Parts: sequence; structure tokens; C-alpha cells
Amino acid sequence: MRWWKVILLILLLVVCREIPGQARNDVEQTGHDVDVAEILFGHTSDGYGWHITTWKGHHVTIPLPCIVHSSTGWHVFMSSELEHGHEYEGLFIAEEGRYEDKIVERGADGELIRPFDISITKNVASLMIIGVLLVLIILGTARWYRRHDATEAAPGGLTGLMEMMIMMVNDEIIKPSVGEKEYRKYAPYLLTAFFFIFLCNLLGLVPFFPGGANVTGNIAVTLVLAMFTFFAINLFGSKHYWKEILWPDVPLFLKFPIPIMQTIELFGVISKPFSLMVRLFANIMAGHMMVLGLVSVIFVTVKLGPVINGSMTVIAMLFGLVINALELLVAFIQAYVFTMLSAVFIGMSRQEEH
Repeated sequence: MRWWKVILLILLLVVCREIPGQARNDVEQTGHDVDVAEILFGHTSDGYGWHITTWKGHHVTIPLPCIVHSSTGWHVFMSSELEHGHEYEGLFIAEEGRYEDKIVERGADGELIRPFDISITKNVASLMIIGVLLVLIILGTARWYRRHDATEAAPGGLTGLMEMMIMMVNDEIIKPSVGEKEYRKYAPYLLTAFFFIFLCNLLGLVPFFPGGANVTGNIAVTLVLAMFTFFAINLFGSKHYWKEILWPDVPLFLKFPIPIMQTIELFGVISKPFSLMVRLFANIMAGHMMVLGLVSVIFVTVKLGPVINGSMTVIAMLFGLVINALELLVAFIQAYVFTMLSAVFIGMSRQEEH
């Protein structure tokens, strides 16, 4: 099978995976209208279980560990205990309101209380899986170089691909942006960030376990990634970097007694990680939303007749394939852009006074 056939098969599986089984069951058997908002946000949100598929009206879900500290102490159990609205040791999942889809308990006054929750949710489990995969890939690449002389034999397969991508990121992004003298200090972090984001984006497009989690489409994940860059910029910034922020070379009236320029510069310090966080989150989330929105058209048009529904189904599937092909490109571009901007910001913080 040629490579393009493999990619086409994967894209078809991705689109088919996005077809909500429960929505199809509702339309065909009950005639209920499809809740598009529920489809969009339900498939992109986090969860206590890993939903695989819907078979004959029943959800097939991998239960995950729930770790909660409530008013009655610590509770450790599997998420299957709370399925179908069940309650376990006074804990249950809220169906609406402020804590919708979160584990809560009911207080003495009847109000819902959110306990301390460190459960292994779908996104957390996906982060663990991606971390293990990344370590295995890097160690496998390093193992090849320990056993071979790179000057005599060229690596192939995954090792060759990793060498090409590592050299590209290191030589075309990190070294020019950070500088010849400093780039080696930051290359491990920046390379790790690139491959972590790239792997998260790719697995988010895979239609079967352990893929399908919306990791980089979760703003909490992108916030943590942006904070790592924020600390790399500001904890290791040079004296000249901080001088330009706290006492820039501008006329005195712009920085004393009213610190106008200092305020502007501090906003710039905050805006850098904010832009990294929002850019990655928004682009990945938008891609998932577009695919889900197109697939929802199939079910929204069911009641309009077989001709319209059949036509819209073909159009939605074709557009879904095109967007998923673009998402493969976006998966790489967003990892590239995040790494490039992080390297540029770090390089700016390491510049010396001329």
C-alpha cells in the first residue's frame, strides 16, 4: 500500500470517528433533533473516562482512576462507578450548572461543592502516554547512535526522520534565534517542546485509542507550556534585558516619576507567554471544531429528505477530508511556530548591550 493510500485511510477513519454514534441513534430511531453544541463541546472537552465509541446505543468507555479529597476524606475509585448518574460515597458528576461534568458532593445546605480533585482524566492520561512515547522515541534514536558510527552509516526509518527534524529545529530555529554562544543551553528544552507539541497534535488526529484526546486544544495545557517559556525568558534574562525593562534608554520624563515605559515593557513581558498560549490553543481547537461542525451537518439535514441529506453528507465528508489533511500540516506548523517564537523571545532576553 502506497503512503498516500495510508494517509487517505487515516483521514477517513478520523472523519468517521467524529460521527457521534448517539446522535445517529437519536436521529434514526427517535427523530430527536441533534444538539450541535453538545457534539462540538462534548467531543473536545476533557472527561473522567476515555470514550472509545458508541455501539448499539451503548457507550464503550475505558474507565480512568478518580482521586478526590472531599469532606469525608480521600476517595480513590474508577470512573465507571459514576457512570449513568450513579453516586459513589457521596460523590457524583454534576449534569448542569457551574460544575457541569465535574465530580461534586452535596453540602449540608444542599448546594454542590467541588472537592479537591486530582483525578487521571482523559487529557492527563493522554499526556502520560505521549510522555512515554516521546521518551521511547528519543531513547531509541540515541541507542542507534551509540551502536553505529554516524560518519560511516546513515540512519534510516524513524531514526533518520528524527535526525532530520532535530537538525532542522536546531540549525534553522534555535541557533539563529538564540545565538551561537547561548543556543546549546536552551536546545534541550526547545527541542522537547517542539516534539511534545507535535506528538500531541498528531495523536489528537488519530481516530482510535490512544489517540483522539484534545490535549493541545486544552488551554490549561498550553498555559503550562507557555509558562515554561516565560520562566526560561525571565529567570535567565541578562542584565541588559532587565535594564531595558526597568530603566530603558528613553527620555527621563517617560520613566520618572510616572513609570510609563516600565508599565509598557511589563505588559510586553506578560503578553509573550499569553500569545503563545492562545495561538496554540485556538488553532488546534478551531481545527477540531471545524471537523465536528461539518460532520454535524450530516445529522442536521436528516429530516430534509434523502436527496438533500445525501448531497450534504458527500459534501461534509469531502470537506472533512480536506480539513483533516490541513490539520496534519497545522500539527507541524503550530509546533514549529511555538518553538520559533520561544527561541526568539529567549534570544531577546540574552542579548548584551552594544
